[in-house]
Amino acid sequence: MNIKSLFLSFIAIPLLLACGNNNRSSSQSDSTPLPTREGLGGGSSSSGSSLTLSYAKGFTVRTLDNGIRLVDIADPQKDEDKMPVSYHFALVPKKTHPQPLPSGRGEAVPASYTIVPVPVDRTIVMTMLQLSNFTTLDALDVVKGITGTKNLFNKEVRERVEDGRIVKIGMEGNFDTELILAANPEVIFISPFKRGGYDVIKETGITLIPHLGYKELHPLGQAEWIKFVGLFLGKEAEADSIFSGIEERYNTLKQKADAKDASGKGSLSSQGNSGGSPKVFSGEMHGGNWYAVGGKSTLAQLFRDAGAEYVINDDNTGGVNIEFEQLYAMAADADYWRILNSFPGEFSYEALKASEPRNELFRAFREKKVIYCNMKQTPYYELAPVAPDLILADFIAIFHPELMPKDYQPTFYRLLK
Repeated sequence: MNIKSLFLSFIAIPLLLACGNNNRSSSQSDSTPLPTREGLGGGSSSSGSSLTLSYAKGFTVRTLDNGIRLVDIADPQKDEDKMPVSYHFALVPKKTHPQPLPSGRGEAVPASYTIVPVPVDRTIVMTMLQLSNFTTLDALDVVKGITGTKNLFNKEVRERVEDGRIVKIGMEGNFDTELILAANPEVIFISPFKRGGYDVIKETGITLIPHLGYKELHPLGQAEWIKFVGLFLGKEAEADSIFSGIEERYNTLKQKADAKDASGKGSLSSQGNSGGSPKVFSGEMHGGNWYAVGGKSTLAQLFRDAGAEYVINDDNTGGVNIEFEQLYAMAADADYWRILNSFPGEFSYEALKASEPRNELFRAFREKKVIYCNMKQTPYYELAPVAPDLILADFIAIFHPELMPKDYQPTFYRLLK
């Protein structure tokens, strides 16, 4: 099964589940594990006739009687009272309004809204998170440009780059304007709070659409941005149906972990905790400091939803640099250690110790409970944004293996051997 077929199958997942298909042996060439949701439960579909948002905080949508969608975008990590909405778009159906709106801008379209004719036929995406939305919606024909192909697993995208259907426009801060103009995009999806370098693109006059899914603080909030992209592609119903399946599977798994935690019978027989949930920490030492995610991040939420306790319990939404001694004081006796990196070759406990000799001091290292994902071997960033249910399943299978099928095969994370 190739990546395109995989994403096309997302819409059919509810039917597969209903048929009781429990085959979890899907694989890709080079032994890359592919997401598979059989046996996880859930998967109901939705008509998508009206757009509702349950988790995403970064955008809102209002639909006018004439079918025009008013989309407001703001930083989901900021207090709305302190930071007003700064991006506004009016999505005007091409069939209904084939010509630009007159000066009156149609029914109740404020002057502050940028008109975007939809569905969009040509666009450029800047991140793997954005690309995952287009791939899942079977809309690669719309993608005419990407920033690069480093660690890109999707064979169809790579083929499109090789034959010129998709161009590489350069990385953030060093874009090739000529290639961008040659791709002739109607809009470009951007990540405005990253490194940027968008001033040169602004000069082209192409409409820039902020995609802030990466700033959401809940895994389902990030996944729900597929509805945002669906609006621009005229695929609202497909996006809503796909997300409904993701949401149901995620919450079904979370409820299992919650019930285990509430019963006080978690998998603690081999753990040092006197009670409660297993403790987990994350990250590695780089450049003299330990880079870890804050306690209000999507990863921290995933740990909690999987029935574990993250050692950092603060209000930081992004990454934090911590000295080794400070991190060790919090995580020395933690049960598990999560690592996500791009190690060349096979990662091992020996390699982990070689990178920082003090790593062997952690209990999780000594007891061989490092949770690991290698991005050079797994299409993590290509798939994870639209697969929080599969990440959650991996974590639950590690923290509480009795909750998952005995033949469960992880998608992204597994215990390092």
